[in-house]
Amino acid sequence: MHKYDVTVTTSASPEVVWKLLVDAASWPLWSKVDSLDTTRSVGLDPGGDDGVGAVRAFRTGRIVTGERLTEKVDRRLLAYEDAFNSSMHNYHAHIELKPTARSGTVIHWYGEYETSWLMGWVMPRYLQKFMQGMAQGLARYAEECQ
Repeated sequence: MHKYDVTVTTSASPEVVWKLLVDAASWPLWSKVDSLDTTRSVGLDPGGDDGVGAVRAFRTGRIVTGERLTEKVDRRLLAYEDAFNSSMHNYHAHIELKPTARSGTVIHWYGEYETSWLMGWVMPRYLQKFMQGMAQGLARYAEECQ
């Protein structure tokens, strides 16, 4: 199993960060994904509050990956697993939000996955950096939305 683990702190409140996380349509605004592929997504909430079981398909370049929401604790935890992903298997991720003493939020985003032997040489370093960028993008955009 490979793992990644990133932590970022933002001055944005947990409510603002949470709203961005549960709304798949917002992800291209703050993350490294290019677009939400609505044709391959399933169960998206029209009001932007995707629930457990929803599959959110994101396009990055030519690659589309699908993530199924598996756990949701309001303003505290969003967990997902791979629904379809050609380069990873048994992927499970958690995004935990904790309020700071100054009304900000600590974003802790971590996951584990399996990949082919060949991808195992490249994927761990790439995904750690990619997910760091995701968390930083979320933190910065949430601050702009306050």
